[in-house]
Amino acid sequence: MSSNESSKTQYGSEVRGSNSTCCHKELSVTASVISMTVGIFSNSFALFILIKSYSRHRIKSKASFLLFASSLVTTDLLGHLINGSLVLHVYRFHRKWDTFDPHGIVCSIFGVCMVFYGLSPLFLSSAMAVERFIGVTKPIFHSAVLSSHLMKRLLGFTWLLAALVALLPVLLRRPYEVQRSRSWCFFHMEQPRDWLDVLLPLIFSVLGLLALLLSIVCNTLASCALLHGRLRHKPGSRGTSYHLEMICQLLAIMLVSCVCWGPLLVHVIILSTIAKDEPSSFSLLTTVRMATWNQILDPWVYILLRKAVLRKIFMLFHSCWGSKLHTFHRWQRSTLGSSGEPSKSYCIRYSRQPLPDTAVQTIT
Repeated sequence: MSSNESSKTQYGSEVRGSNSTCCHKELSVTASVISMTVGIFSNSFALFILIKSYSRHRIKSKASFLLFASSLVTTDLLGHLINGSLVLHVYRFHRKWDTFDPHGIVCSIFGVCMVFYGLSPLFLSSAMAVERFIGVTKPIFHSAVLSSHLMKRLLGFTWLLAALVALLPVLLRRPYEVQRSRSWCFFHMEQPRDWLDVLLPLIFSVLGLLALLLSIVCNTLASCALLHGRLRHKPGSRGTSYHLEMICQLLAIMLVSCVCWGPLLVHVIILSTIAKDEPSSFSLLTTVRMATWNQILDPWVYILLRKAVLRKIFMLFHSCWGSKLHTFHRWQRSTLGSSGEPSKSYCIRYSRQPLPDTAVQTIT
């Protein structure tokens, strides 16, 4: 059954009031435009910061992390641009799929893009977590084995895996279908016809949950190893500064992904395995909208959780609380400080003056 035939059989008899339909359409279009605009701006800004930092860095492990981070932000940017354009195209034709997509081609492209740009950030985040775990716990192995060429191949493999999962319904002749809201396309979620209708959404959800679990395990272990090294006061840990910065960013990305993607992945598993008499299109659409916020919040992790910004926050706390945070300032100076860290007399003078705008610099 094609996506167009499915939409006709499921929505052909749907009748709604003109006023409520018009208001719902205006709200949906407005929300889509705002989400698309904010996502494109945020990811473009974060990509500029990451590319500038990648071109300046000489530390191999930092360069590998920035390569994956730049790829993640680029994927989010393209996801907002392509999926947002498809949504606007659907609303432009008043969600009449039989008019502008009689053969289901646009629906198939829409479904492939939804799955690909959904799984790719999860896979990239898990790959970054594994890379950071090896960099923190096995620095010699990381430097000797994980070459730049190997990291680029791993990056390509993550995109290839996400593309393969996204193309599975098309390859198996189970094309994506128009959902009940008629504004997007996804797997066949209602009344599975056979085991393939159950397997395809399960592959999507299980792989996404495994990527989240791998990120949680690797980030937790890397954070514990980094904290253990700080408590032991290793004098030779020169890389603690950028390790701390990257771990903070990974923990934030992991938290955002769990909050945004967790409900959708779990909900898809429930819909695929448990038969329901009433369709739950509203709850599915709500979890999808929550997942889109992952691509909006991800770039702000790299914008806000930079070493220069963290250093300014620590100095601001010190200027406000003074001697109460003396111990905390010592930790800041040993962890984030470098040869350019301000001396104690400067911090005292700094506390009496307003913070200049030039204190926030690009990532170093």
